[in-house]
Amino acid sequence: MLRLTAKHLIWLKSLFHLMGALPIAYLVIAVATDRAGGDPVQYIIHFTGMGALNALVATLLISPIAKFTKQGVLMQTRRLVGLYVFAYATLHIAAFFSLDLLFAWGLLFSEVVKRPYILVGALAYLIVTTLAVTSFKALMRRMGRRWQIVHNAVYLVAILAPIHFYWSVKSEIIEPSLYLVGLGLLLVWRLPFVHKKRVERGNVAGKMTK
Repeated sequence: MLRLTAKHLIWLKSLFHLMGALPIAYLVIAVATDRAGGDPVQYIIHFTGMGALNALVATLLISPIAKFTKQGVLMQTRRLVGLYVFAYATLHIAAFFSLDLLFAWGLLFSEVVKRPYILVGALAYLIVTTLAVTSFKALMRRMGRRWQIVHNAVYLVAILAPIHFYWSVKSEIIEPSLYLVGLGLLLVWRLPFVHKKRVERGNVAGKMTK
């Protein structure tokens, strides 16, 4: 297996930028060419919401993939992928507020109160925004140990986001259920006792190969 190094980082980041930007280009073309379904507004809202959710899954997958494949350089791409979570979530919120609610602030607040899934989504977005704003190295150094505490809130987003998706659908629950299970497994993988078991198995395997 090719061992990725720092010189490959620019290519990795370019690839991830391409993967993050292409769906947005596709969305623009779909809307411009009247291929956004019978309800373009809901199509845009759903598309950008799924983009945020998929970027979140990708962000949480980087760590286990990097450790399993022993490609440590992958860890340096987490901030980039995480910022795409923020970008898609911002487009999702903007589409809902501008295209669905037509910039009616009063209606927005009443919708948040009436529909719990919007409240859950708004809370997740506030956390994602905080993570994006504090993701820069200068703030990381200034915050010190508090930075990691703040950024552990991504795990709360991993709970809130699929719940928001699940509650927002009216009948088709298979897809949101898969996201609930998948993100749940990624969170379980990070639990301290699970991590300890992985380390122990790795140590045993290492001794057996000597």
